[in-house]
Amino acid sequence: MSTATSRPEYATLLAKTLPAVIHSEKENEHYTALLGELDRRPGKLTTAEQRLAELLTLLIEDFEEKHYSLKASTGIEVLEELIEANGLKQKDLVDIFGTPSIVSEVLSGKRKFTTEHIRKLSRRFHVSPELFF
Repeated sequence: MSTATSRPEYATLLAKTLPAVIHSEKENEHYTALLGELDRRPGKLTTAEQRLAELLTLLIEDFEEKHYSLKASTGIEVLEELIEANGLKQKDLVDIFGTPSIVSEVLSGKRKFTTEHIRKLSRRFHVSPELFF
């Protein structure tokens, strides 16, 4: 089906769904459900349905990026989360930092990670070194 012949079908789909910028969780759920319906349709979507799915995807992504995006974490915040997730205490990191006071200084932000700290933390927790920068 050509784009020219799909225009009336697309206009009909738009009139039925009335897509607009999403401002609430309820609207987001509605458009997500509509997109889900399109995804579950058997067979190949028509050109008009594909265009509507693209539009709904953009609207949903825009809303979710604004409302659910994660803020960037500092290396210290990442380390604190890893400590908690693994049930560790500061003293459990002495083998990485050398002394309890260095562990404390790093976690309080008084001292920066060294490249050696980052290398050891990366190995210990099996994560990318980039998390600590």
